Amino acid sequence: MANNFTGRQADVVVLGAGIVGVSAAYAARQRGLSVILVDRREPGSETSYGNAGILSSGSISPLNNPSLWSALPKYLTNRHAALRWNPGWSIRNADWVIRFLANATASRLRPRATALHGLIGASLKLHREWIVKAEAAQRIRETGWLKAWRSDAVGAARQEQALLTEYGIESRLLDRQAISALEPSILPVYKVGLLHTQTASVDSPGAVVKAYARMFTGSGGEIRQSDIKAIVPDGEGWRVVLADGEIRARDVVVALGPWSADLLRPLGYRVPLAYERGYHREFKPNPARSLQRPIHDAEGSFLMTPMENGIRVTSGVELTDRDAPSSFAQLDQVVPLARGVVEFGEAVGDPWRGARPTLPDSLPMIGPAPRHAGLWLAFGNQHIGFTTGPATGTAIAAMIGGTAPPFDATPFAPSRYL
Repeated sequence: MANNFTGRQADVVVLGAGIVGVSAAYAARQRGLSVILVDRREPGSETSYGNAGILSSGSISPLNNPSLWSALPKYLTNRHAALRWNPGWSIRNADWVIRFLANATASRLRPRATALHGLIGASLKLHREWIVKAEAAQRIRETGWLKAWRSDAVGAARQEQALLTEYGIESRLLDRQAISALEPSILPVYKVGLLHTQTASVDSPGAVVKAYARMFTGSGGEIRQSDIKAIVPDGEGWRVVLADGEIRARDVVVALGPWSADLLRPLGYRVPLAYERGYHREFKPNPARSLQRPIHDAEGSFLMTPMENGIRVTSGVELTDRDAPSSFAQLDQVVPLARGVVEFGEAVGDPWRGARPTLPDSLPMIGPAPRHAGLWLAFGNQHIGFTTGPATGTAIAAMIGGTAPPFDATPFAPSRYL
């Protein structure tokens, strides 16, 4: 039978140009493979753009940890800044909610913390290498990040510190005076702080992803901007159907974040993916009263961080459909609280909304699809995707090349759900 295929060909096609997809594409290119990276938008324009820019060494405790149970009564009011939820979504996705809550036990915390510690450690090492290689080193700040409590929450801070210490992650417990010395421009609203000293941050996560993408094209990779319609098994490889043509490849990496499950459904995969929607807004800074690092207000349930264009304030989690209309209730709730900490001016631009893909155990899928050779899954990195992207992508490239990832990827195997 004649082969009438006239589209492009590559060893690997990576679908999704967020931090995970760009990382997978670059790591595969480093291995000498021909790689095409495909997305409907420019690299770093979706979920990877809107985060708080933290390269967090200490994000080893998933949201569904044992402390969730004590917080649940206040969350059920559906008025808390940390969590809003759509009742209709919750009923339709009751199975996901039950599985998510079932993971919030002491026995399930340590294995997941260990898995995340390995992933995060490998990723931060890559970030620090790549950001220099990508000529974006001016964007990184090695100033740590501060979690702060308005109440006298020394017990909670010590408990958090103990878990970090268990994994060799350094932190410093701070009182009101030490916080003021660290951040002289903020008002003295916090009584207790925990400084994550080994954490870095960047002044524009979207710009960092774009810098990594330029590094990928500079190494001989190709980026194609197009809508992705389908992936179809094709002999010993794959056919990627785009709005404006097709690409054939031996290996396909699905790194589409919250859109990944849709693409996999026609292949028979039912991915239990939920969406932690989040919002941010940026404000004109007062140059005389600048923040030195990101601050997480533990009780206010928001994060504020100095960015290239101003102070970015990010709100808590909204559990609803990925494409439901925006609700700025949480952002409206926390912006006045942030103004009570640091002085900033009027808003710059419109509020932003994104959807962070989350699986019931709060661990991403990193590895081969169980029933299709040459199909690789890399998504579900919940709210720490920017931190964990490089190691997630590098692990996939290693597996494609038949070598071991730079961390234990076993706990992230897609086969645990598919």
